[in-house]
Amino acid sequence: MPLRVATWNVNSLRQRLDHLARFDQEQRPDVLCLQETKVADGSFPENDIKALGYENLLICGQKSYNGVAIASRRPIEDHGRRVWCGKDDKRHLWAKVAGVEIHCFYVPSGGPIPDPERNDKFAHKLMFLQEMQHWAGAEAKGRPLLLVGDLNVAPLENDVWNHKRLVRSVGHTPRESAAMAEVIQAGHFLDVARHFVPETEPLYTWWGYRFAAAFEKDYGWRLDHVWTTQRLAKRLEKLEVHKETRSWERPSDHVPVVVDLAE
Repeated sequence: MPLRVATWNVNSLRQRLDHLARFDQEQRPDVLCLQETKVADGSFPENDIKALGYENLLICGQKSYNGVAIASRRPIEDHGRRVWCGKDDKRHLWAKVAGVEIHCFYVPSGGPIPDPERNDKFAHKLMFLQEMQHWAGAEAKGRPLLLVGDLNVAPLENDVWNHKRLVRSVGHTPRESAAMAEVIQAGHFLDVARHFVPETEPLYTWWGYRFAAAFEKDYGWRLDHVWTTQRLAKRLEKLEVHKETRSWERPSDHVPVVVDLAE
């Protein structure tokens, strides 16, 4: 059957509940994959999410930082999570819905300095991507699998507003882009956004808070991704980046990405 999946780094779920309700009313995804929920499991606004029609919930969170969740209108047939880099910092969940294995990721941002010798956070990010590569090669390829989330890498030149200026910035360095390419290759993934939008065209999902006019001037990055294995590629119908949510009052710095799979 058709399946609509949305991924969104909400940057604090409890602060974005109104936005989530508005987005849901307009787009009606079957499955919501959320990142950076920033809420411990005991404080998760379960009733608010279920009131939108998502009776099936998986949560993996902590207070104030990180956190992922999967909410589904349809039954969850199987589910799980994995601890990455030996650090249980709540960055991954997966759920099987309508025969599709959906993995929700929140990759570490990597801190300000793109040097693993000087920056433990960047070292953690590179290790996380390396573990993703091993996982993709061993467990992902050949399965009906959809990988979504905030991967915190804008790998291509037109995934950032100014490649020459930003190529030495964390999130767009050649080292990170190469690591992401290795994950894609290991899992035989298709980068769904670039399947629909050519690499020659700018495509962004994140506009930072530090510069107030970043969104108005379109100083964006593509940090939020949707990948699919070849088993699902033939079912791809469309992908949409909902840029309009970034203009709402007190928005997340990320916007939702929605993918539709045909029957």
